[in-house]
Amino acid sequence: MKKILLSIYIFSLAVICQAQSPAITSWLQNTTETGSYYMSGNSTAIDNGMLYNCQKVEYSTDFVYVSTKGIPAYPTGPFLDGNPSQATDQDGIFKFPLTPQENTGTPISTNGGNIGVFINGVALFDYRDGVAWNPNTNTLCGGPGNDPCPGGPMAQNDWNRDAIPAEMGGFDCSKAHPAMGNYHHHQNPSAFKLDINVVSDICNLYDAEGLYAIDATQHSPLIGFAYDGFPIYGAYGFKNTDGTGGVARIKSSYQLKNMTTRPNGPDVDETITINGPGGTSTQVLFLGYFREDYEYITPTEEDYLDEHNGRFCITPEYPDGTYAYFATVDENWNSAYPYVVGPTFYGISENRKVNSVNETTTVYDGTSSLSETEFKNLNIAIFPNPATDLIAIQVAGLVDEDLKIELLDLSGKVVSTSQISKGSTIAYFDVQTVYHGIYLVKISNGNLSISEKVVITKK
Repeated sequence: MKKILLSIYIFSLAVICQAQSPAITSWLQNTTETGSYYMSGNSTAIDNGMLYNCQKVEYSTDFVYVSTKGIPAYPTGPFLDGNPSQATDQDGIFKFPLTPQENTGTPISTNGGNIGVFINGVALFDYRDGVAWNPNTNTLCGGPGNDPCPGGPMAQNDWNRDAIPAEMGGFDCSKAHPAMGNYHHHQNPSAFKLDINVVSDICNLYDAEGLYAIDATQHSPLIGFAYDGFPIYGAYGFKNTDGTGGVARIKSSYQLKNMTTRPNGPDVDETITINGPGGTSTQVLFLGYFREDYEYITPTEEDYLDEHNGRFCITPEYPDGTYAYFATVDENWNSAYPYVVGPTFYGISENRKVNSVNETTTVYDGTSSLSETEFKNLNIAIFPNPATDLIAIQVAGLVDEDLKIELLDLSGKVVSTSQISKGSTIAYFDVQTVYHGIYLVKISNGNLSISEKVVITKK
């Protein structure tokens, strides 16, 4: 009897530990609220009728299954490069290993299309956009307006275009766009307007945000999982791999080559004519236009990453250490190659999208709540203050539960109510019709609340 009880206890303990795995608990779930999008020329977000974030998380002994429509909580679009697509329901189930394995053989290259999934169910792509250089014709190939590439779509060529600089005009405020409806990020999923050096003005007209906001004072949140099963973090982590050294920007070990010509390819800064959906234009093939313009330099410091854009380190979710990728940015918080994962995987990668769940699983309900200490330590910015027309409430880091935002007068009367949904970072109050005076912005999660003063002035 004692042996039976001991076996039951050990099995129960294993199940409890398994259920606490970040690969199970990190996904943002939602089964009631729908997302939104912007159309070009209309700065009011339109409901898209599709549930955002993930709809179901379930796990077995070896795998976690995540059901998602691939729609974020933040608005998508518009895509001003002529992209006719909008984010559409991907109705996907993704199967990730709970114990991912290092690949000790030949590294597996990342590929065109999905190479990972963010915790809001949105797809991660690698650097490429399907356009390359054809040395036989001395022109770009692949993509809209170009002849097919040798080897077919997404084939590896000598010079493969980097989507980040080449498609800058087609990214929305959240640094993403759709491919035939599959909305995806190639890069750090934090809004352009939150970068130190803002390289796109798309947020000025169509305000949105992203999955999280960079906070240089805190270890970045776990924001996704690569197709080899290893976690993906934001731009900041512990400087040293053992969890010491304070928080630092975790840096890519790739740099641009010192060259003026590309063997079997175009010269650096050569100007060519491009035929695209937006019409004919010219493009300078600057250094950094192609992925092969970069070279890997073996790091000598712990806050630089390996050739896969990751490292083995201690993180808040993995106190015993894990291999982890980081969404790399430069000192201005602009995306830095290879952006998230790549150009090869650290672990054993495969297509994680499946048609169904064919084993017994336990459903993870995803209910969680911030502790009082965590809630009080939320990094909240309210701006402008004083305000005249609009007040923005921005939370740095990752919002993993819905936050109710209220604007109160000093008597406690509610003037206006808004929400920051989990998987987004910002809320607004239009105060054009609000009287001059001092008000309170109250942020609450149902159990805890904090309030900040804000002044509304009228000319």
